[in-house]
This record gives sequence, C-alpha cells and structure tokens, in this order.
Amino acid sequence: MSEINGYISPGNRDVARTGSRSSGGRISALWFLCLVSIVLAVLAVTPALAGTKYMAGSPELNAHISGTNEFSPGDDINLQIVIENTGLNQFKIVQSGIVDPNDLSNTAKQLTVTLGAADAPLVVKADPQVVGDLPASSSATATFHIKVNQDAPSGTYQIPVVLNYTYLYQEEQEGTDLLTYQYKNINESVDIPLKIKAEVQIAVPDVETENLNAGNEGYINLTVKNVGYEDGQNAVVRIQENGQSPVTPTEGSVYIGDFPIGAVTDCRFRVMVSSDAQQKTYPLDVLVNYKNSEGDYVDSAIETIGVPVGEKVDFSVTPIMTTISPGDKSVLTVQYQNTGGATAYNAQARISAVDPFTSNDDTAFLGTMAPGDIREAAFDVSVDAGATAKEYGLDSEVIYRDSLNNQFTSDPMKVNVQVVPAKSVTDLFSLPVIIAIILVVLAAAGYLIYTKRFKPQ
Repeated sequence: MSEINGYISPGNRDVARTGSRSSGGRISALWFLCLVSIVLAVLAVTPALAGTKYMAGSPELNAHISGTNEFSPGDDINLQIVIENTGLNQFKIVQSGIVDPNDLSNTAKQLTVTLGAADAPLVVKADPQVVGDLPASSSATATFHIKVNQDAPSGTYQIPVVLNYTYLYQEEQEGTDLLTYQYKNINESVDIPLKIKAEVQIAVPDVETENLNAGNEGYINLTVKNVGYEDGQNAVVRIQENGQSPVTPTEGSVYIGDFPIGAVTDCRFRVMVSSDAQQKTYPLDVLVNYKNSEGDYVDSAIETIGVPVGEKVDFSVTPIMTTISPGDKSVLTVQYQNTGGATAYNAQARISAVDPFTSNDDTAFLGTMAPGDIREAAFDVSVDAGATAKEYGLDSEVIYRDSLNNQFTSDPMKVNVQVVPAKSVTDLFSLPVIIAIILVVLAAAGYLIYTKRFKPQ
C-alpha cells in the first residue's frame, strides 16, 4: 500500500519505524565519540604523576677533631669528633609510575661512632656514641671524655674513629605500589691526628721539713726533677697552697735557671702552718714556670706532694702554792710544762692579776723549753682585805719564739688560787698549838730536873 495524499499504508508503516530507530542509533554513537574525545583531550592537557629514583649513590664519611688537636700531658678533656657525610647520588630518574623511596642511598643510617686510643698515650673514658641518621651534605658531633697520660711522650699520634652504619644499597619496585629495599652494613675506621706537646714535667722524689709544726713557721727542702720532654729556660720552682690545706708559703719561689730534660735541683722554701693544724701530712702544690722552645713563659703541670706537720707547741700549768688570806701579800708559785711537739725558745710566763688580786711582778722567765720540759715561775701577788674567801681562777699564758724567731702566745690557762679566811686569836690556841706548848713545857721541865739531879755539885 503506497502513500497517497500523506497517507501511509499499513504495509509501509513498519519500514518507517525501522528507519527512525537507525537514525537514533547513529546519533548516540556520535555523542559517545564526542565524550571520548573530550576525555582524551583532558588527559592530554593534565600531566601524568611521576616518581623519582636515585641510583649509584652511597654515604662518604670522614672525621676530624673540632678545634685544636694539640694537648698537654695530664689533660683531662671532652674531645669533640665531627663526622661529615659528603656522599652524592650519581643518577636521578624521574618518570611516571615510580614510587618514591623512604630512604636515600647516600644517607648513613643508625650511625654509631667509637673512639679508640691505638698506641696513643691516653685513655678513652666513654662508650660508643649513637649519632643516628646522617644525610648527605650534613655533619654531626660525637663527644668523648679522654685523659692524656701524665708522662705522655710528645709527638703526633693517629687515633682511630670507627664508624658503623647502614645505607640503602638497592631498591626494586614491584608493580605500582611495592618497593623492596636492600641495605648494607658498613664498619669502617678513620684515623685522625692528635698531637701531644713537649713540656717540662716535674717529679718530687724527696721532701724534708725543718721545725715544721702547727702554729709556727718552718722550712721545706724539695728535690725537683724534670721528667718531661722539654728543656726549660729561666725556670722558677714555685710552691702554692693546695685547697684548704693549712700549709701556706711564706717564701714560695726559687729561681733555678736552665732546667733541661733529666735535670735535678734542690730547693728550700719557708712556709707557715696554721695553729689549728693537726699532727699529720698535708698537701702542697709544686710547679715550674719556664720559657719553652717557642719563647713563651708557661707553667708546668702541678705536682702535689705531702708535707708532714708536727704537733704544735702547747703548755700545761700546775699551781704549787695555792692559798692566800685577804689582806696578805705572798709569792704564788706555778709550774709550767711544754706538752707540745716543738721547742719553745725564750719562753716567758705571764699571769693576769684581776680583782681582788694585784701584782707588781706578773712575768717570769722560763727560758728554752723542749717538749716535756718543766719550769717553775714565781709571782708576787696581793689580795684585798675585803676579798671573799673562795677559789679564784687567774689567767696565765706563755709567750715564746719558734726556731725562726717568730713570736707566739700560747692559749690561756687557768691558775686556781684559794683565798682562805685570816687566822684569829682563837686559832692560836687550837688543839695542835696547845699540844705543841705542852710538849715544850714538858721538855723544859725535864731538862731542869735532869740538871738538878745529875749535874755535879
């Protein structure tokens, strides 16, 4: 049935519908192609995400001493060792699909530093130091406590610094999100120079004292030897107080001139010992000031010696005549003894007369008193008539000189004196007096009877 005047016959209606569906499919395909083109265009404009990969890099470590590397025998120091990482990465790859690693191959990881002594005359008093991770182009410092031997020979020594660390040796990427790491452990040693300077070092093999007791002056005789590795010029031996020691120099320096290696010299010093010192050995510092080979004046290391100190001069007092009556004038006799450990020269005893006592002669000469010596002194004293009868204590002291003619005064001592009541008339007729009178009378009577009866007529 054909179309006549706009009419479609039933036979041709299905054909018309099919033509309409084919036309709609072509339109859908066209839209899909447009969408894909847009996505591709966007992807073309947006850059792809890229990763970075480094190859053929590793840490390069070196070490050196921070500051000076010259030290003196006997130095006790904190030595600072600087570790530097100069490692480089030789290749760098940047492309999409690479996963960035967490570690770089030129980073020294878990770095531990150990300091050794080798043949250097020193002692390392520190454990290995943990530094941690050390990236390239950075440095870290490890500190070690060391003690240079007191008798260390001069010279330059190589001391080893042992570096133990791990670094990223290789990495492998599996897929788009998995990295496999391979690390290497490195244990390497770096030698660094340490110089010990040549210096005068002293030993004091002999110490002698003269009249050195607590509370006085005396002499110290020292034998000093240069046991170092430097010849000293224009040398002066000095002594000085050690901390709170009671031994202090009065004349504390002796010029000795040239002091070559191995030289021995004798020195004599005058020192003072405080009065509160005990009978024992006290420390004293000895050193030498000298001109070294570089023309500088320097001090040697201090040598501490022991100085024996004797017991100080001391006295005891014992009254002999100890009673006196009010209004009387009498001689007070006192006994003094040197109970100390040193001789007192030109000693004089003195007594302090206080109310109710008076004295016109309060000093007595005792002379030289060696330890243990006893001397007696007599003092004229008077007591006021109104004095109360009781025991009194009079202060006494001894003034003396030491072996160097220094004058000292002993600690005060008490002289006990008993003031007793004056004797009355009734005391004259006390029982002992009566008995004595009776005995005299009987003796006289017996004599008369004898002479009358037996005397020839």
